[in-house]
Amino acid sequence: MTCEYPTVEILGSGVHRLSFADAIGFLERLIQGRDGVCHQVVVTGFHGLWEAHKDQYLYQILNGADLWVADGIAPVLLARLRQIRDITRIPGAELMEGYFERANRNGYRSFFYGDTVETLDELTRTLERRFPGHEICGTLSPPFRCLTPEEDDEIVEQINTSNSDVVWVGLGTPKQDKWIFEHKDRLNAPVAVGVGAAFRFHAGIVKRVPKVIGDMGLEWIWRLAMEPRKLWRRDIIAGPQFLLHAAMELLGLRRYGRDMSGYSAGKR
Repeated sequence: MTCEYPTVEILGSGVHRLSFADAIGFLERLIQGRDGVCHQVVVTGFHGLWEAHKDQYLYQILNGADLWVADGIAPVLLARLRQIRDITRIPGAELMEGYFERANRNGYRSFFYGDTVETLDELTRTLERRFPGHEICGTLSPPFRCLTPEEDDEIVEQINTSNSDVVWVGLGTPKQDKWIFEHKDRLNAPVAVGVGAAFRFHAGIVKRVPKVIGDMGLEWIWRLAMEPRKLWRRDIIAGPQFLLHAAMELLGLRRYGRDMSGYSAGKR
């Protein structure tokens, strides 16, 4: 399915401009219109934009995805500075929540790949209580090391045997996006979505930002306060560097962008 939504270009990458309802509707159309292809959905904000700026391989993956939604306030604010209003901040946890509500009514199936066994167990208990009509058809916590080809094949087989509608991947950016790209040609689910820390939000292991703070665009401060050891490098070091380059692009002092030649879906 071709994404019909326009993009806003930031550091040469294109983030799709759409509403929350559009994003949920897009997921549902992929599920209902199974075409034998596993479609990749990217959910990231300034972190993904900055990593893509530094990494040509990741740049091609993110910009070759079927949908890239703005998880974070930075793409939204930069778009508004260009008088672009039709873009919405869509955090991964909220995208999951919207999907779960739809899945609860329609009986969609999810497979969760990533994070720890403890997180996945708590996530399963929470979702089964809140969304009994949504089927959790499998969970898998991979070891924190490189997998052998045999182990990788077993994981793909387990996911495919589950016959899931959505494969949610929580390995963190950019690892989750690379994993989806490198495996989607072997997955039979119609869609795979990288959602990072959202597993722990829904499991209740990490407290989600209060809505009023999130709506103010200050979720990054809340998350930094909740997990400083994990996020300080990204927010304190990479954040200002991203803003400097975004400002240069906005002021026309530097042009960004690379071509997609050599991009081959699902292959490196």
